[in-house]
Amino acid sequence: METYLADIAVLTQLIEPEATALGFDLVRVRLFGRGDDQTLQVMAERPDTRQLTIDDCADLSRRVSDLLDAAEEAGRDPIDGAYRLEVSSPGIDRPLTRLGDFADWAGHEARIVLAAPVDGRKQLTGDLAGLDGDLIAIDVRKHQRMTVRFDQVADAKLLITDRLIAATAPLSTEGAEDFEEVPEGADIEAEELN
Repeated sequence: METYLADIAVLTQLIEPEATALGFDLVRVRLFGRGDDQTLQVMAERPDTRQLTIDDCADLSRRVSDLLDAAEEAGRDPIDGAYRLEVSSPGIDRPLTRLGDFADWAGHEARIVLAAPVDGRKQLTGDLAGLDGDLIAIDVRKHQRMTVRFDQVADAKLLITDRLIAATAPLSTEGAEDFEEVPEGADIEAEELN
């Protein structure tokens, strides 16, 4: 387990400056899978919109890919074996990975999974109530307000609600009308897609 954590720390140290150079905040770096079926997931966002465009994802993907290729050529490959690189925006039901995320998304519903139970609960679901000093406050559904330390959180993410959808309207829907619906099972030639 320590090797995995060290690998993520190394990967984060390598990738974060690339995201920052593009004006993005790094949300999460995660490596999952085994052997030659691994995926390196990089989530980032623009600080002003909390989203990335497809072009933003492509730009970051190229930079990270070039960086990792150079590390491999220099004999310092941080990932053993083959892997897929996945660069994305955090999405609507975004992971909450930084302490500030819990303040930024106060008023929205979240699910927090704890590393160990607190007051007999290992999962807290309810509305985020921000921070109480350096403690995360959450109004737990059918219970009461609880506070937990950030280091007690194993995983946390926002839950999709109408309120969250309204708060995370897409950057642009330009071009959406250009998509053509294709019936399921239709045989499409590559030329038709261009």
